[in-house]
Amino acid sequence: MTDYNGAVPAIAKALEKRGYTTLTPVQQAMLDPTLAASDALVSAQTGSGKTVAFGLAIAPTLLGEKDRFGRAEVPLALVIAPTRELAMQVKRELEWLYEMTGAVIASCVGGMDIRNERRALERGAHIVVGTPGRICDHIRREALDMSSLKVAVLDEADEMLDLGFREDLEFILESAPDDRRTLMFSATVPAAIAKLAKSYQRDAVRIATAAEERQHVDIEYRALLVTPSDREHAIVNALRYYEAANAIVFCSTRAAVNHLTARLSNRNFSVVALSGELTQNERTHALQAMRDGRARVCIATDVAARGIDLPGLELVIHADLPTNSETLLHRSGRTGRAGRKGVSALIVPVNQRRKAERLLFGAKIEPTWARPPSADEVIRRDEERLLADPIFEEAAKDEDEQALIEKLVERFDAAKLATAFVTLYRGKNSAPEEVAEVSLEPGRKPREGSREKGDPASRPLAPRGDFGPAVWFSLSVGRKQRAEPRWLIPTLCRSGDLTKNEIGAIKMQVDETFVEIAAEHADRFMQKLGKDRMMERGIRVTRLDHAPDFSKFSRGTDEHGFTRREGPRMDKPWKDKKFGDGEGAERGGRDRPFREKPFSDRPRKEWQSKGKPAGGNVSDERRMDDEVWGDAKPKGGFGKGKPAQAGNRGAETFEKPFRKGGDKPFSKDAGDRPFRKKAKPDAGGVKPSGGKGRFDKRK
Repeated sequence: MTDYNGAVPAIAKALEKRGYTTLTPVQQAMLDPTLAASDALVSAQTGSGKTVAFGLAIAPTLLGEKDRFGRAEVPLALVIAPTRELAMQVKRELEWLYEMTGAVIASCVGGMDIRNERRALERGAHIVVGTPGRICDHIRREALDMSSLKVAVLDEADEMLDLGFREDLEFILESAPDDRRTLMFSATVPAAIAKLAKSYQRDAVRIATAAEERQHVDIEYRALLVTPSDREHAIVNALRYYEAANAIVFCSTRAAVNHLTARLSNRNFSVVALSGELTQNERTHALQAMRDGRARVCIATDVAARGIDLPGLELVIHADLPTNSETLLHRSGRTGRAGRKGVSALIVPVNQRRKAERLLFGAKIEPTWARPPSADEVIRRDEERLLADPIFEEAAKDEDEQALIEKLVERFDAAKLATAFVTLYRGKNSAPEEVAEVSLEPGRKPREGSREKGDPASRPLAPRGDFGPAVWFSLSVGRKQRAEPRWLIPTLCRSGDLTKNEIGAIKMQVDETFVEIAAEHADRFMQKLGKDRMMERGIRVTRLDHAPDFSKFSRGTDEHGFTRREGPRMDKPWKDKKFGDGEGAERGGRDRPFREKPFSDRPRKEWQSKGKPAGGNVSDERRMDDEVWGDAKPKGGFGKGKPAQAGNRGAETFEKPFRKGGDKPFSKDAGDRPFRKKAKPDAGGVKPSGGKGRFDKRK
């Protein structure tokens, strides 16, 4: 039996049964007898065995001199983890570690049935593992009794603070007894963690393992440079090239996870998704499928970057670059665990190379810069795996197989059998993708004086120098079509298999754009465009025999001192046309066609003093005339308010063109009466005999 330097005997037996021969530095540090009753702030690299480390650390506090626990009642230890998956993983690790001690371990995590958790707590538990939010719920509902708690463990404390669990953690720690032990485990110790430790720990011992100081030696970091349009192709080829037993692909958003999952499923990959929008059962089934071998690729957001341990995980692909160096380390730490080797591949679009360099420099990683595996490299790797397959060394397992083999040999010759075997072998795999080659030379450096913290390339910008021999091309898009270099240059690169270094001057005109391309790449550029010579967005490309004459596009002045172009302007149709008479006709100065008044000189009816629209002075153009309105004159004001509606008489209405007497609007002629006349109320003050309005019917 291996001596584990002071571990509880029952724990030592569990370690031996599990196959542990040596302990990691952080696990060995937690067995120091001087830490048996002390608080601790521990920082260790991901994948260094922190779960077993704090399991060893809390055992003396929980068991004392005993080898086994007594009857389970109120919890003695509480372990807090940032995510559901990590909490369930911690529970599984503690179950085998405390298997011979008779410990009862309960879980309290979000997404699970809270009633089952409450019943488990009522039955009793020695150790409770959970997430901050659900633990707070049980404490507030008095389902979780904290009165006898001896030790509290915060696993991945920095991640919990990043996820916004500070208030929940403070509530939990304030609910626990003051004489408890508090152990904080974290990959990094930022200022927020140090402040939390100072508030809720007593004379905590700071432990930093040597592995924290250096890069993970079991992980090979590769930065794969691609064009932005080849990002998904690079992911497919990387998965096919390495053919890892288990691989995980990290995306930045849930939408990206769903998109990439669908694309890889269509390419015959066995994939599962892992993101925050899934239920707990779906996330558990996804991880179990990876552990069982039913799925080989997991597409995940950063929710899976912390603490998730997938056995046999050999490949990590960063489909989207992480936001900071710590996330890069935690993502990559899913592989290369427990002495196994792994590969961490960053998919780096050429326009994000500077960001990738900053992330790698901040993580103290020196990667291998390379292009993604090409289709030919993937096919050669397939051939190597096929020829090395142990299936050729195995004999037939039973008589039925041997009889079938003899029938095949009799019916088909060796060439046909080999052809069928290769076809079946390749048919189960996705076909590799063609990926454009990019230059591996470092891109532009920052200008002198623009230093960025942690940037390895903060040197003065070197001059570009002479572009060299070039060929001019004309594009059927210009300023009139809102052409801009920010989208025109990437379009040229994608359509013509170019890089920015192979594109020279760009001269943008009104209806076309002239582009200079290096002479050695001009023929390849035309071949990529095909016979129709078209790019994206319907842009037609024409190769020029000589450099265009830009003098005809230059500005000048005419004999009157006005700025002009020697060529005709297409965006001002009145140029070089004569309108009207006089000096303005020669220049197209004043009598432009669109400057005519929009109202004709048709006669308008002259209103009398009380015939103007109410609401003040209005312009003649807005006055009402008989030709437009006729007798159907509106009752609402023209410029203010709303037109009067049925049952709602507005204050701003046109005055009636009646004189004060009532029945003659403009003429003394007895026959010239309006279409209605003034009503004559009855003696009793009731409505007239008509009964349908204020006035009698027209006679």
